[in-house]
Amino acid sequence: LHQDDFERALETIFYYRNKNIPVRYSFFLRLPQYQRTEILKSFDKEKKYLVDIISYCLMPNHPHLLLKQREEGGISTFMSNVLNSYTRWFNTMNERTGPLFQGKFKAIRISTDNQLIHVNRYIHLNPYSGYVVKKIADIENYPYSSYSEFLGKKQGICDKNLVLNYFKSITDYKKFVMDQADYQRKLENIKHLILEKRP
Repeated sequence: LHQDDFERALETIFYYRNKNIPVRYSFFLRLPQYQRTEILKSFDKEKKYLVDIISYCLMPNHPHLLLKQREEGGISTFMSNVLNSYTRWFNTMNERTGPLFQGKFKAIRISTDNQLIHVNRYIHLNPYSGYVVKKIADIENYPYSSYSEFLGKKQGICDKNLVLNYFKSITDYKKFVMDQADYQRKLENIKHLILEKRP
């Protein structure tokens, strides 16, 4: 994937979290600037979302999203809109047809506070455990993750306080993430070894 692919994916995610979508994202981009600005202002004013985005990380072959559903069926509607929109765009750009993703998206229900903060950490460590970045320090600058947003290095749209409220400071949160980095990478290595040895 190229930078344009990642950026389009993020734009699509940010657009379709909104509940009252007046036009498909591909049509939105063709509108005059003033109309796009008005639509974005209305989103910001209404704050009616299908989901809250708590954290995210886009990997070269799959996304990770930690979401809070705002209404019944919100996650399913949101994911359907995002995946359909991105697939249409990607197929057009690459002159291909057919599905881009295998099967239905995989979802895990978060049922405890402990699970919430650990899943968030897992998502933010993915570029390192998946060898997209070589050094652990590089995850702070990985542009397609909300980790730098959690560290206060960039503005974003994540409802990050749902996680950060469990820590005394951003420094404590960063330590929590870093302490697990090498262990998570080892687990990923073991998982790949097991999969490769299957008959």
